[in-house]
Amino acid sequence: MKIAIVFYSMSGNTEYVANEISKKVDVDLIKIEPEKTYPDSGMKKFFWGGKSAIMGETPNLKSYDFNSNKYDLIIFGTPVWASNFTPPIRTFIKENKDDLKNKKIAIYICSSGGGTNVIEKFKKCLEIDEVEAELSLIDPKDKTLDENEKKIEEFCKKLSK
Repeated sequence: MKIAIVFYSMSGNTEYVANEISKKVDVDLIKIEPEKTYPDSGMKKFFWGGKSAIMGETPNLKSYDFNSNKYDLIIFGTPVWASNFTPPIRTFIKENKDDLKNKKIAIYICSSGGGTNVIEKFKKCLEIDEVEAELSLIDPKDKTLDENEKKIEEFCKKLSK
């Protein structure tokens, strides 16, 4: 089975998890980035990121290489902004919605305090009821705990079923 991880990472947590998964499962990493970067510190970070997530914005993305026909499973990775997934991921889904139909999907989220209902919002945007696996981690790059490692390991086991 061919797998891609499509992710956006501002502070490195989501990318850290993508790299940890890639050590355990053969995947292609597809990092997406907005053309215009978001502020990454201070109150501007929370204001602009949160506003963009709440408003459901879809920023233009830098060029990325993705061909859905190459993959059986797509893993999405995103930080949590204002109890939602990030606008760059929303743009990717919008640009590739038809190509994502009939694909197996897995989702992981990274937050600083929990991601209540974010995976459900993700599934609604993708118009799916179920995912192959889901994972929620709190600051995994900064809190490299055995518990997080076990959660990543369990997530990866579900991908190979």
